[in-house]
Amino acid sequence: MKCELLSPVGNIETLYYAIAGGADSVYLSGKEFGARAFAKNFSNEEIKKAIDFAHLYGVKVYVTINTIIYQDEVDSCINYIKYLYLNNVDALIMQDLGMIKKVKTIFPNLEIHASTQCHNHNKESILALEQLGISRVVLDREMDLATIKNLNIPIEKEIFIHGALCVSYSGCCLFSSLNGGRSGNRGLCVGNCRLSYKLIQNDKTISTNGNYLLSMKELNTTDKINEILSTDVKCLKIEGRMKSKEYVGYVTKMYRKLIDSYYSGQPISLTQNEQKNLALLYNRKFTSGYLFNNNVINIKSSNHVGIKLGKVIDVNQKKIKIKLEDDLYQEDAIKFINENLGMIVNKLYNEKGLLINKALKNQIVILDNKVGLKTKDIVNKTIDNKLLKEIRNYKLPSVPIDIKVIAKIGKQLKIEFSDGMNIVSYVSDIVVEANNKPTTKDIIIEKISKLGNTAYKANIVNIEIDNNIFINVSSLNNIRRILVDLLNKKRTKNTKNIIINDVSFSKYENQIPTDIKINVLVRNEEQLICCLKNDINDIYITDYKLYTKYKNNKNIYYQTTRVNPKLLSLKNENILATELSSITHYSKDNNVVSDYYLNVVNNETINYLEQLNVKRITLSLELNEEKLKILNHKKTELVIYGRACVMITKYCPLKENVNNCSNCKNNKNKYFLEDRLGYRFPIVHNNCLTSIMDCKIMDNIVNINNYIKMGISNFRLELFDETADDIDKILNKLQKIVKTYINL
Repeated sequence: MKCELLSPVGNIETLYYAIAGGADSVYLSGKEFGARAFAKNFSNEEIKKAIDFAHLYGVKVYVTINTIIYQDEVDSCINYIKYLYLNNVDALIMQDLGMIKKVKTIFPNLEIHASTQCHNHNKESILALEQLGISRVVLDREMDLATIKNLNIPIEKEIFIHGALCVSYSGCCLFSSLNGGRSGNRGLCVGNCRLSYKLIQNDKTISTNGNYLLSMKELNTTDKINEILSTDVKCLKIEGRMKSKEYVGYVTKMYRKLIDSYYSGQPISLTQNEQKNLALLYNRKFTSGYLFNNNVINIKSSNHVGIKLGKVIDVNQKKIKIKLEDDLYQEDAIKFINENLGMIVNKLYNEKGLLINKALKNQIVILDNKVGLKTKDIVNKTIDNKLLKEIRNYKLPSVPIDIKVIAKIGKQLKIEFSDGMNIVSYVSDIVVEANNKPTTKDIIIEKISKLGNTAYKANIVNIEIDNNIFINVSSLNNIRRILVDLLNKKRTKNTKNIIINDVSFSKYENQIPTDIKINVLVRNEEQLICCLKNDINDIYITDYKLYTKYKNNKNIYYQTTRVNPKLLSLKNENILATELSSITHYSKDNNVVSDYYLNVVNNETINYLEQLNVKRITLSLELNEEKLKILNHKKTELVIYGRACVMITKYCPLKENVNNCSNCKNNKNKYFLEDRLGYRFPIVHNNCLTSIMDCKIMDNIVNINNYIKMGISNFRLELFDETADDIDKILNKLQKIVKTYINL
């Protein structure tokens, strides 16, 4: 069976381009609950139209609900999913663990794929998702192809093959939420990673070869497709729901060509011009990504760079003279690289100053200097107007159908259409003998095969007729229209066995707790000793060696790493689990608390984690007081102080820019990313896994009494570089605010 090609669709017009390009399936979002909230997206009516239209051409439709769902949205989300289910959606792509479980309980035969936002980085986490009823998993983009190939799992694998990359592990980024006020887990990412940063060592700026220290290149695996298709990956996914329809159509078409070539035994490659067109449509420089352990960062630019057009050979206040290395057309867009200036070529002049509408490679052209260019800069082309016009001249595919006509004198006329899976037929009036001009076989073929405005084309036409018959031509046209309509209905009909369970969930009324516990996460021995002296309830330790030294203390916990290619063998120990596989792996034989990285924002996820034997559940940092009030707090914990980890990445800015990999563990320098406003984000590196910490310390201690009234009894302080004196001051502040409950 061929590997599936999955294309992004941001609006109804882009759907047509994706289908014309040869997509086997498309993914799209409604107006809510999708991780690309800034795409145009689809209304409910448009989704229904999109599903019917795609199914007409044999294309599957997956709808993304790949965000976290707040408790007050649960009912509306379920109603939305019910609408999708009843309107024949092929699958949902979801992130929220509790909502996945609830949806599979209510709609047991609705297919769900686990979004890459679930942080699908190892076998154990995927097996946990399979237990939830997931049938396909979108693997983390940080996985290399060898790991994917050797990943033995009972559900389908899906990987990204083209488009934008996130520098953080998906579902593990709080950068935008905590520093832009818009959550990446809610589809509202502001793109902090695309901004410029300085690299700071202690208090000194390190010289780097560019300023975009977190900006990823664009994924492009067109030259690696043979290796990818030789694995058991089920589905190849193109990123780009916010990209143009021309981009989606052309990229889909190129991968369709490569996939079909592979399965037909033809040479698997694109022409030089096709590769150039891909770069013209969008690129931040291309990479084959972590799939092939390729360099992933474009440190010089975070935007579309296009292709090289030429060089400025003369410039003044009015005119720019360029020596071309590629063709240039009127209405193309260009960019001057070093000065970072861009413009549309509205007026194009030849070397004599005469207006022209195109110029060819190696010619010299003159442009109006409407951007204030001052230097003899390098010029790139970023939009090719001629290419866009060519792509817009697309043609939807045609579904081949076999036609059978039986026309015997004295018997009813019978005509049948078949697409290979569905058969529709129509029986008409009695066929009569012709008085004058008979209806010939050619006339019947012509009229019944006239399918130009439909999704179909005639493949085999089998006609059995008597001589000298008469059939009214208007009858043939009418029958053709009726059969097309019947076949359309067959191809778009919902064939699922609709099952909707009436599920009631127990409600819990929170009570003001009488026993308040303060738990602290520590990063070094000084902090640990200070917390032990202060009789802290539970202490979480990030360093495993330090944990083993002190683990005989019954209130000491080990915080697992957030990326676990291999899990430890532990029994009867205390674990702070940072991701799903740690929970399912350790919760059977250990005392497990779940960390805030699980993105818990609703009671459904709280219930799910309780069922996995999690003793205490740390809530997401993205919850405000209004959202907190309506949660079940019987077993929850809330972080009220600390420097949050806003991003975890496989990419190491220190390795790339400082080259200190060889002495990483012994390097005592402090490193930061400094943004354009001067805020510094500490860098924590551990075995080539990099954590970017927030520039500020969250301090909600003053609000703790409000949280207690909501029913929360466990509170966490997260330490970073605080000293023992700092810790004493924090605890004293806490004690003064909550005298009634806490005795530190």
